[in-house]
Amino acid sequence: MNTAVPERAKFYHMKDGTADDWMIIGAEVQEFSKTLYQRIIDHLLLLEGDCGGFPVDRLTHCLQTATLAHKDGKDEEYVVCALLHDIGDTLGPANHADIAAVLLQPYVSEANHWMVKHHAIFQGYYFFEYLGLDKNMRETYKDHPMYEQTLEFIEKYDAPAFDPEAEAYPLSFFEPMIQRVFEKPKQSLYKSDTSTAFQD
Repeated sequence: MNTAVPERAKFYHMKDGTADDWMIIGAEVQEFSKTLYQRIIDHLLLLEGDCGGFPVDRLTHCLQTATLAHKDGKDEEYVVCALLHDIGDTLGPANHADIAAVLLQPYVSEANHWMVKHHAIFQGYYFFEYLGLDKNMRETYKDHPMYEQTLEFIEKYDAPAFDPEAEAYPLSFFEPMIQRVFEKPKQSLYKSDTSTAFQD
């Protein structure tokens, strides 16, 4: 039985860290990153059974949204964004779109990130008036390059995805897509042309 303790950095304060220390940490980050997709899936599963007053639970809503996008021919990255757009519901009921956007940002295009980050404002057209808010808040962004894409996402995929009788592909259908999208960041604070320790 292998009981070897993994090597650890030797500093107690960051100012004392050496190149060797950071190589150890970088290697651990690389290994940990390989299973990020599984942690994303595990967190998405927390939405199962949580209806929050809606006609379907939050996981079903996400699956329906992604199914509609996939059937409409959207690319894999977009479909994964559709699937994960409400993953922040469990930890961020006051800012769920921001949480989803932060998770996705290093791995998706600027356009898809913007769409996810702002989708809560755009969907407000259908209900903000009942909360004493401006239903046309999204018009603040009418001249933004991503306005039309985000409007389409809401109207064609997000807003209609609350039907208990509608088709929803199983999560297993989307799991390989999640793995590929989260395989390697496109952008990161830790990513540069010369340093890849924290993203490869």
